[in-house]
Amino acid sequence: MAATTLAVGALVSVPAIAEGAAKSSSQPSTTARPSAAVAPPPASAGPAGIPGSWTTKFADEFNGTTLSRTWTPGWFGTGVTKPVNGKEQACYDSRNVTLPGDGALHLRVKAGSSTCGGQTKPNTGALVSSNGRFSYTYGTVEWRAYVPSSGTQIANWPAVWSNGQNWPTDGENDTMEGLGGKACFHFHSPSGGPGNCVPGNLSGWHTFASDWEPGSVTYYYDGVKVGRITTGITRSPQYLVMDHTVSSSIGGPTVLPKDMKVDYVRVWQH
Repeated sequence: MAATTLAVGALVSVPAIAEGAAKSSSQPSTTARPSAAVAPPPASAGPAGIPGSWTTKFADEFNGTTLSRTWTPGWFGTGVTKPVNGKEQACYDSRNVTLPGDGALHLRVKAGSSTCGGQTKPNTGALVSSNGRFSYTYGTVEWRAYVPSSGTQIANWPAVWSNGQNWPTDGENDTMEGLGGKACFHFHSPSGGPGNCVPGNLSGWHTFASDWEPGSVTYYYDGVKVGRITTGITRSPQYLVMDHTVSSSIGGPTVLPKDMKVDYVRVWQH
């Protein structure tokens, strides 16, 4: 998501991610395939497609109607808050984060001006983060998410990612963000932001996971390995972020109003 922070409460807008990541150190090895329409496995089963012995460290299944205390519905605050990236065309509004009781977290983007940080944006989006409540170092994070679409392209600018306290020193791991209508992954650090975009239709329900190990991050979409990054991998704790916004220059086609939905987010460690 090309964020963000120098310290809690201090925000800095930075240039957006370079689409296509020309200096990428990783290439997709396989086209990710859509998930089967079956009930997701329990968290104890481990991440899809990633071998090894795993212990569940965190899981939120979003089965209730109230957001758990792990999450803050806004970017360093609640109510109407600043966007992460200066190219976003929406502020974040806590009212756009809902749990309607269907077993999923809803993050809505809709038309309608909003004001944040002294600027007025034409739309309002949604974000939740676990900053100050949960963070992890190494292991696998997996989201099962419904990504909004326009035909076979990912609509808007949805993202599931994690972020360190001091950007870019502590790293940022973009497990999946919709850039130019495609699902993409990146790892940002002082060394740069290598990554790539995955071919195929990845709108609708899919699982997106990243296995963060010392010196590498490997990405899995629907249990299929789609890329690996070995440049600039940091080792500081990162907190979880889910957001849904819009940008005419970075995101895919804009379709409003639209919900990104998250069935679960889970973190495992060896």
